[in-house]
Amino acid sequence: MALIKEVRGFTPEIGENTYLAENATIVGDVVIGKDCSIWFNAVLRGDVNSIRIGDRVNIQDGSVLHTLYQKSVVEIGNDVSVGHNVVIHGAKIEDGALIGMGSIVLDHAVIGEGAIVAAGSVVLSGTQVEPGSIYAGVPAKFVKKVDPEQGKEINQKIAKNYLMYSGWFKEDEL
Repeated sequence: MALIKEVRGFTPEIGENTYLAENATIVGDVVIGKDCSIWFNAVLRGDVNSIRIGDRVNIQDGSVLHTLYQKSVVEIGNDVSVGHNVVIHGAKIEDGALIGMGSIVLDHAVIGEGAIVAAGSVVLSGTQVEPGSIYAGVPAKFVKKVDPEQGKEINQKIAKNYLMYSGWFKEDEL
């Protein structure tokens, strides 16, 4: 069973039909929507400020979400995929975005709706990633626009796949 820990009077709230891997850690002021999945070794540290996660979000293996004390929060919209070993620190990720494996998204950055942050990118503090665009590199820079419907469709497909994968683990628990 995942480690769910109260801190400073805040107990994490987990939405219905959400899968938590056995070694996922969810601490403090964290609210997770429905149909989400938090995978192996993921850490959501709402100890110093809040983390809000929408519906159908997958936080993949080894990812870390954290904030700055009294200065930043993490906000993640619906149908978002956060790849393996991603760090999101005090940033906003809008609906249908994809954060590629190994990326780092720093405080007060905003990842627009349907945007893609390429694997291994570093999105610097305060960066505004345009909706429906691809950003890549260190530091992450605009690469190109994607067809908004195509990008949204791809990102939603990934999110739906992770909902399916989590179902496999729930079946094993029965």
